[in-house]
Amino acid sequence: MSSGAGEHRLHSKLEEALEIKSLRRIISAYLNYSDAAEEDVKRYERSYKQLPPAHKAILSHFPFKFQRLRRSISVNSFFIMNMLQAFEPPLDMSQDIDIREKENRDDVCNDHLSGERNFSYSLIPSTSGKTTETDQLCCGEGINMRCKSPEDRTSDEGVPVVSKSVSMEYTTGLNNAGRNDVMNINCEAELCSVSDSNGNVCSVQQDWLDPSLQLQVPLADVDKVRCIIRNIVRDWAPEGQWERDQCYKPILEELDRLFPSRSKDRPPCCLVPGAGLGRLALEISCLGFISQGNEFSYYMMICSNFILNHTEAVGEWTIYPWIHSNCNSLSDNDQLCPVSFPDIHPASVGITEGFSMCGGDFVEVYSDPSQEGTWDTIVTCFFVDTAHNIVEYIETISRLLVDGGAWINLGPLLYHFADAFGTEDEMSIELSLDDVKKVAFEYGFQLEREKFIETTYTANPRSMMQNRYSAAFWTMTKIRKPSKDSP
Repeated sequence: MSSGAGEHRLHSKLEEALEIKSLRRIISAYLNYSDAAEEDVKRYERSYKQLPPAHKAILSHFPFKFQRLRRSISVNSFFIMNMLQAFEPPLDMSQDIDIREKENRDDVCNDHLSGERNFSYSLIPSTSGKTTETDQLCCGEGINMRCKSPEDRTSDEGVPVVSKSVSMEYTTGLNNAGRNDVMNINCEAELCSVSDSNGNVCSVQQDWLDPSLQLQVPLADVDKVRCIIRNIVRDWAPEGQWERDQCYKPILEELDRLFPSRSKDRPPCCLVPGAGLGRLALEISCLGFISQGNEFSYYMMICSNFILNHTEAVGEWTIYPWIHSNCNSLSDNDQLCPVSFPDIHPASVGITEGFSMCGGDFVEVYSDPSQEGTWDTIVTCFFVDTAHNIVEYIETISRLLVDGGAWINLGPLLYHFADAFGTEDEMSIELSLDDVKKVAFEYGFQLEREKFIETTYTANPRSMMQNRYSAAFWTMTKIRKPSKDSP
């Protein structure tokens, strides 16, 4: 074996070890949700016990509130465990990993999909009302993920990645009754069991859920799980409809205006970077587009895959999304309000064949030359400010669009890496809106429509505090290919 081949193999093994550890950390964050939430309740109880007797008497309902909080945490944990049991990791999670040679690698702790393997899936409508779903595992060299160009897809082709496939069909057998009651989650070595208050138990053998494989994770990781729970409300609950009307409805109306005559034989193709839990990409598919969502975070991908491909009925699941903050509540009942989801059955809403979700970094995933000039429209919603380098995002969007293609955007400019303290090498290019448009013009875009839309993001409608954005909404048309002299 040549030294070059040996070095490549070593590099691949190190990358795989890093990815396994990253994925273990994400799974550990989900599994640590219950314990972290319990610690919060214990803290509330300690503060209550320090009160003088007269004050305790006034707040005599607090012990009952703590009991309700624990029940709510158990219901959330029940959903999380079901979601994890339905997840098929794209890697062998039982591998013994050794990354001592790369202990200084920061990306061990990332919550996203690395370049060697990525997670993607499709939603294919089923006549039985249940989903038929295929997952893909991509092991590319020199490119992070190979997504088929829209023009290469056929109507019966729902999977964007052509490589090694992994079947992910599950029958969990869980008893749905009593979801609003307290659920008990117990993890033993090599076996996880879920039981409700009636004693019904479901056990699913999942070696990769073995506690010995789990990692100690910081509370910041568990906060990402809480963020996912709030995002479920935004995308998949009736209570999130008002936010979807603010953000998604203008985009859907603009797509309908731009593509009034959509052919069923050759539907227009729409890419949705930063797709989150997949609702906007699904709604675009229902409009008659071949729609592909792209998402960077594995936290999001695990959850969206479960909702899109493993839910069987409207309102099948219940969560308590607002229990993790005692601030700005109008009442305890508002804080402890349950939310049922999904508000629609994804496989039964009339999607266009070819709807899919593709995991990985937007720029890297769509860097393949086959993607150039193949998308009719690109929709970005609360996405462009997630970039380290927003110029690179705009350049990529321009390269992917056909000439005459449309870029529809809605969102603020709350740059995610603007406050990356302690990381001197963390790039963050933070442009004003005027500069964003100037860069877009350099890459061949022409501004067609522009306005501002007042909206919130994963806001609790029952809270006394509402953070509102004056989000920029625009439609730009790519009028020419950038010249070689463009920056």
